[in-house]
Amino acid sequence: MQRGPSSTRDKIILFTIDKALLGLPVSRVEHVTRAVEIRPLPRAPQIIHGLINVRGMVVPVIDLRLRLRMPAKELDCDDRFIIARTSTRVVALVVDSVLEILETPSGTIAGREGSPPLADGLQGVVKLEDGLVLIYDLDLFLSLDDERRLESALSGAEAL
Repeated sequence: MQRGPSSTRDKIILFTIDKALLGLPVSRVEHVTRAVEIRPLPRAPQIIHGLINVRGMVVPVIDLRLRLRMPAKELDCDDRFIIARTSTRVVALVVDSVLEILETPSGTIAGREGSPPLADGLQGVVKLEDGLVLIYDLDLFLSLDDERRLESALSGAEAL
């Protein structure tokens, strides 16, 4: 029995911040949860909101609005946390809403992995009928200096 060419698909979790439609590769996402109270983390990089406890694990919360140069907003009970993995740690991303998981044919994301980032952590772009989805690379959200400062702040933090 012969098989046709395999059709691989990229899976992207779609979310919003303000009116921006953004995405992350599903392969990096652990789960999505409602926003909870964030504990401050002294001496952390500016883009770190603080810490949360996720199933007994201390997780830094990244302020995507600040990282993406969007207007600040107070945490709201309707906000969501995307719990995701970078190459070095698990992080929580504060987003306004999580919409769906988008499956796109492999190769349809402009600016694929291995290419230089398009801008400030932007890994690629997917064109939809009603607009563009900006796909971000979690490993580019924290600079090396941010990583060092975060690690230093975490080593001095008490357990949640």
